[in-house]
Amino acid sequence: MSSQTQAALACRDVTVRYGEVVALADVSVSFAPGLIHAVVGQNGAGKTTFARVASGLVQPSQGAVEISGRAIRTGHVNDSRAAGVELVHQSFALPPSFTVAEAMEFGATGKGGIFSRRGLVEKWASHLKSLDVEVDLNKAIRDLPIETQQGIEIARALVTDARVLILDEPTAVLSPSGIDMLFARVRRLKERGVTVILILHKIREVLGIADTVTVLRGGRLIEGPLACADISADRLASLIVGESARSLSRDDRDALLGAGSVHAEDHAKTTVAAEPVLALANVSTKADSEGAALDAIDLLIRPGEIVGVAGVEGNGQKTLVRAIADLAELSDGSVRFAGQDVTALPLAARRALGLRIIPFERNVEGLSLTSSLWENWSARSLLQGPLLKLVSPSSIRSECDASLKNWSVHYHSSVQKAGSLSGGNAQKVILAREVDSDAKLIIAAQPTRGLDIGATAFVWQSLRAARDRGAAILLISSDLDEIFDISDRVVVMLSGRIAGEFKPPYYISEVGSAMTGIRVTSAEQKQPEARP
Repeated sequence: MSSQTQAALACRDVTVRYGEVVALADVSVSFAPGLIHAVVGQNGAGKTTFARVASGLVQPSQGAVEISGRAIRTGHVNDSRAAGVELVHQSFALPPSFTVAEAMEFGATGKGGIFSRRGLVEKWASHLKSLDVEVDLNKAIRDLPIETQQGIEIARALVTDARVLILDEPTAVLSPSGIDMLFARVRRLKERGVTVILILHKIREVLGIADTVTVLRGGRLIEGPLACADISADRLASLIVGESARSLSRDDRDALLGAGSVHAEDHAKTTVAAEPVLALANVSTKADSEGAALDAIDLLIRPGEIVGVAGVEGNGQKTLVRAIADLAELSDGSVRFAGQDVTALPLAARRALGLRIIPFERNVEGLSLTSSLWENWSARSLLQGPLLKLVSPSSIRSECDASLKNWSVHYHSSVQKAGSLSGGNAQKVILAREVDSDAKLIIAAQPTRGLDIGATAFVWQSLRAARDRGAAILLISSDLDEIFDISDRVVVMLSGRIAGEFKPPYYISEVGSAMTGIRVTSAEQKQPEARP
């Protein structure tokens, strides 16, 4: 094979095992140079494991990796970098307290040294400019917009003149305009001859940017690379999900896969003009280590509606939840819940009135992974009862078993550790605990992050059922497809404030402009996005 036709990156019979779990199984795939390639699949399909093998972060159990026709030593990052491969992780790696110039120096060398700030600025200004990253190099990383941080991460990866750049779920934390900016940057890299591999899960994004697409499912190569010009959204959806989406509605399937536009039809449920379950009036907080401050938040949620909260992560969503739960100190304003002023009431009292929370981090805030399932499940009733309440462990275990079976949790025994469950089953344990007949307000914070399609659909069905029973739902998600598909109303948070409120039909340009604070024309706002 000549150098002109050699693959930029090729994996040969790659298998990765973690104990009995097979993350990748005999994957053989090659990517042509100078193109934009997408690797897609459900959560758990093996996409990130593939990226880590290709970049030297994971040693496969068997198989080989070749760069431009030459085999490299697998499981060694330095060897992969020397061969011209760089990976930009979904979770950014540059130190947030460093200035841009300091972060670039650290990212390029991996160590500190003696330098002047002016010298570093001069050293890295031209490199960033060459990649169209416009930024004040004296600013701290944490003070920059997410899309700018990502641009700096990409610039760091290209310091070594990488010829293969892998971006792992690069759109997950971006606003719609941020995604447009990323794709423009990727196209410019392609023009410079860089081979770009994007790990994605949204079909709309794949067909909007990639030259080829490769599908993984259950750790196996299903098909690809396929020319994107020759494949339809429906065909690609079928390859990704196989038979698992047969029972889903078309709208839910498209939302799960990002297969259609994020222009949702008018599906809102008509809510009764009842007294709000939750009323925040002029709620403000002080900034702390846990999140951005809230600034004069007014928000009403009525029985029987799902209110989605959209926004780029870090704009006060976590603080909003903490304020509702009495975990963030208010500097101004009031909170009314279930007909009472609860501003001065603790979390336990609010839970007794019907507040339930599906937290942002299920394995940190939602479950004790080293405790049994019955202990995790019983936390709600134990916290809401008298402090010296007598409990019968055998009775609680029996009730727990009945509840977990009702919620279709796959488990062996209620005494097994919560950490032994899959992500979907762990989330179902939290749902079984939090979504009960006494729930008046359910805060669902990133409830489907990291879940596969089946588990995600189950969560959506559960939230809709709770809404239809009369509960109010506050859904916080970074996935606009999810928010548009199941929300009856959408509010957008920006810099700790409510930047906009929308009812169906939703338009991505309109909501996206509220997320970034960038105004668009009325014609742009009402322009629906076509299905690919």
